[in-house]
Amino acid sequence: MFVTMSTEFFGHVAAPELQIPSLAKRTTFHGIKRRWLRERRRRKVGRAYDMALEIARVLPSGSEILDMGCGNGFIAHHLSTLLRASVIGIDVMAATDASIDYRQYDGVHIPLADSSVDAVLLCYVLHHAQDTAFLLREIKRVLQPSGHVVIYEDIPQTVWDRFVCLTHDLRWRKRTGRCTFRDEAGWQSLFQEMGFEIIRERPLSRLRNLSHPVCRRLFVLRAGRDFNALSARPVNRRNRLSVLPNKSIELPSCSFPAS
Repeated sequence: MFVTMSTEFFGHVAAPELQIPSLAKRTTFHGIKRRWLRERRRRKVGRAYDMALEIARVLPSGSEILDMGCGNGFIAHHLSTLLRASVIGIDVMAATDASIDYRQYDGVHIPLADSSVDAVLLCYVLHHAQDTAFLLREIKRVLQPSGHVVIYEDIPQTVWDRFVCLTHDLRWRKRTGRCTFRDEAGWQSLFQEMGFEIIRERPLSRLRNLSHPVCRRLFVLRAGRDFNALSARPVNRRNRLSVLPNKSIELPSCSFPAS
């Protein structure tokens, strides 16, 4: 009888009390996780706002803007307010986090009509392009005559920069293909070859993003009027903003055993 009562007492009274610490741990863990995710979101939104402020200084108010490879969409969202602009975001993903005018990109043709936007943004996107020349032709096709292109790019100047770019390449290679990073002169040569005029450029600190500390550069281009957009031809229809090794700093291949 004593054993039976002790077991019933333990099951109905003592056991729930013993479960309280476990419940408290789970509650604490989920609370920390929610706060961490909220903090990450705040950092993404804040970093996008800083970039949107920079971009807003070089583009006129009321512009029709295309954010190419918009990612989470927060830059486009901020610009629509800062410039009272119409901003369209495109990417290969099915959806984006921010509430913007979003169009899914098929990896080849930009889903916009000829001469339909005043400016195009390429924020750390161009090194993912598998056919960079074709992508720039497509950009020029959708640009108004003398429209502007704002480009942020990683510039591997030092051994450390090359290492960081290599880790970035390994992270994205299976998703978008192999990355190609060019130095400053390489990008300048490519832009001029494709008929763009560089009207502004400046270096950016590697400390802008502590999780990806590499030298960066901002380019502002203007589309020339003597460019034949109809000459654009895709090299690979499976292009998903990946890579084209051309006058570039090519990263070495690395292979790892399957986990």
